[in-house]
Amino acid sequence: MSRKAVIKARFADQVRFFGSLLRAPRAVGAIAPTSSETAQLMASHITTASDLPVLELGPGTGAITAAILATGIAPGRLFAVEYSAAFCRLLNEKFAGAQFLQGDAFDLDATLRAHLGDAAPERFDCVISGLPLLNFPKEKRVQLLHAALSVLEPGRPFVQFSYGLIPPIDIAEPGIAVTRSRWIVRNVPPARVWVYRRRA
Repeated sequence: MSRKAVIKARFADQVRFFGSLLRAPRAVGAIAPTSSETAQLMASHITTASDLPVLELGPGTGAITAAILATGIAPGRLFAVEYSAAFCRLLNEKFAGAQFLQGDAFDLDATLRAHLGDAAPERFDCVISGLPLLNFPKEKRVQLLHAALSVLEPGRPFVQFSYGLIPPIDIAEPGIAVTRSRWIVRNVPPARVWVYRRRA
């Protein structure tokens, strides 16, 4: 793709992003798509040599999706849950072979089963989330974390970025380890990447 085509595609994504932000600011939760640096850091937690699939939550216009696929994993290894039907159509056009499931990430098991039935993967290598978690009640965030950890291979990470000074999921369970990255100042606004996993 030429540089002109790349710029045009990015501009189109930003237009779609801002349109969704105006229609449903709480569901979008950001003022700009995720930066490539943030997306690459999130995707770096994938075990590329694994045969296990990767689950993305809230792909939006696909900034993190592109970084996930840039790791070299096969598109068929990526499953993504997106609430917006319009974004799902866009993502299916942009990323052939990946599976975009229109539904509610906060009802993860039901969404996976509704689309995939008995073919739904039992375990994922990594769950990568672009959801605006701080827009939702703490109980709902904790419930999402437990649902995500339940579909992960033991010890594998749930990865979430956040603009807030506080953790996107504030949890103090001895069986769950939490780490965070440095501030990524080139993200707009600056963000950090948080990683949650069950302790061995």
